[in-house]
Amino acid sequence: MRTALLMLLLLAACSKHEHSMIIQNKGSDTLVNLAQAWAEEYKKVKPEVAVAVSGGGSGTGIAALINGTVDIANSSRAIKDEERDEAKKNNGKEIHEFVVGMDALAVFVHPKNPLEGMSLEEIACIYGETDKCLYWHDIRGTVVPGCKDNKIIRVSRQSNSGTYQYFRDSTVGKKADLRLGSMDLNGSREAIDLVEKTPCSIGYSGMGYLNPHVKALCVSKGANTPCIPPTLETAVDMSYPISRELYMYTAGDASPEIKAFMEWTQSEQAREITIKAGYVPAPKK
Repeated sequence: MRTALLMLLLLAACSKHEHSMIIQNKGSDTLVNLAQAWAEEYKKVKPEVAVAVSGGGSGTGIAALINGTVDIANSSRAIKDEERDEAKKNNGKEIHEFVVGMDALAVFVHPKNPLEGMSLEEIACIYGETDKCLYWHDIRGTVVPGCKDNKIIRVSRQSNSGTYQYFRDSTVGKKADLRLGSMDLNGSREAIDLVEKTPCSIGYSGMGYLNPHVKALCVSKGANTPCIPPTLETAVDMSYPISRELYMYTAGDASPEIKAFMEWTQSEQAREITIKAGYVPAPKK
């Protein structure tokens, strides 16, 4: 009887301990796998702190931070000045930025596609609203086996995605837009899965989502420049033309628990997880 009572008291104490703090973390689908891996590891570091991670896109995470419904927003693009201003106007809080990793935004095709690389101009010709590359033979006369009419199927992301916005800015420019009529998916994993099964298609995502069932293309800045593959090394030195920083944002004076977690994301333990997830750790300060 005494042993049973002691066990109940211990379980109650553990339960209270485990739920003493929950950090709400939301945003970028590019970062969601890494953020979840960090959350799982952080349980071992501080069992009393739970990090609840969800995706939805960079814009969704930043909007939730502005509205005060999350503690940390994940983003695969830099926050906009108007978003900082909105946060200040809504709740009087300054936004704080943390670079948590580096990424190469990969452009990929079906393995049957004979292309090994493209220039930024060719990518813009496929995705841009004013360009005319509708068929694979518009790109160097390419013919894709298994693609019945050789027509390009453009796989893209929802417009609230940081990956969408960075891809647009890096390929067609900030003052242009992507052509309508693409297959706009909610997440990188869905884009990979669709291209894997569709010979006519082309898509893009953070390199952490790549798998052997799709072909990542090298990308060149122009016709007479080297074609650079998306790798950890080319993301670090920014030689890959569509490299980017990955961010976490907090608002106002963060609690000691949130500050401790953000500091931990820069630790060697967290950096090892970043590499395993297929990304490059942020440069050490």
